[in-house]
Amino acid sequence: MFSSNNLVYWQIMVALSIIFSWLLGFSQGQLMFGFYSNSCPNAESIVSGVVSEKVRESPNNVPVLLRLHFHDCYVQGCDASILIDNGPNAEKTAFGHQGVRGFDVIETAKAQLENVCPGVVSCADIIAMAARDAVALANGPRYQVQTGRRDGMVSDKSLAEDMPDVNDSIQTLKAKFVSKGLNDKDLVVLSAAHTIGTTACFFMEKRLFSFFPNGGSDPSINPALLPELQATCPRNGNVNVRLPMDRGSGQIFDKHILQNIRTGFAVIASDAALYDDVITRSVVDSYFGPLNPVLGPSFETDFVNSMMKMGSIDVKTGTEGQIRSVCRAFN
Repeated sequence: MFSSNNLVYWQIMVALSIIFSWLLGFSQGQLMFGFYSNSCPNAESIVSGVVSEKVRESPNNVPVLLRLHFHDCYVQGCDASILIDNGPNAEKTAFGHQGVRGFDVIETAKAQLENVCPGVVSCADIIAMAARDAVALANGPRYQVQTGRRDGMVSDKSLAEDMPDVNDSIQTLKAKFVSKGLNDKDLVVLSAAHTIGTTACFFMEKRLFSFFPNGGSDPSINPALLPELQATCPRNGNVNVRLPMDRGSGQIFDKHILQNIRTGFAVIASDAALYDDVITRSVVDSYFGPLNPVLGPSFETDFVNSMMKMGSIDVKTGTEGQIRSVCRAFN
């Protein structure tokens, strides 16, 4: 028989084993809120401070950081693979990532975090937190980010060949999102992130002058908008000229872009395509019903939910991957 001392000893050991198993399961199996609350308590405030400073310097950093998060998560999951500088085959050099920026913001935050909590906070988590903070600074919804991602150890531009493209059909866009575990509503609300930011005339050429199958302009463009777009992006003009993707509300995070889509005032082809499909069209329309927003769906709530889903795509946790010392290079 056990003595009372032995019994207490084994009770303690069993309790510790249960606690350890619970913690191990949390760290290896999923993301969580407050992952750095003990290991680096100021992690989120440090990232927020850097993002606020960078947005004050250049307001365009808001859509830049939001886009960076999407492009990172779509290729190999949210693992900061897009940040790596490893030569001509680096993922960031892929055609589908052209125009993606914001790397300096992430590196600045990482450097500050390494001074306080070396080897603790992943670059992948910094990207997710920075996107969250950028949305809030554009008057968008404020939300908490689950953390615990670890950084990937592969960077290859061939893995980014299937990025969603501005000229994809709605069926192609839906298929690409489904392949990442995202549904039709996610496609609509994540596309609506185009409510902030600009696009280049380079991405407008097909829609304005050689739209399939007739070779002219996209017939879905509202006749009141077409001359405006063609004046900004004339045939054989400067393809680097930029224009807001959300006509009339390009600096504020709101659902205005969805109203533009409904009325033919969508600027880029992939946004306009959301109204070509009965399901995605019904999602767009649902945010403008007679009972919305009192009883109808909340665009802001749905956007946050889709961001949470996107931020969980193929994440590496526990002992997978690594925590990089600098975000542009593997350890």
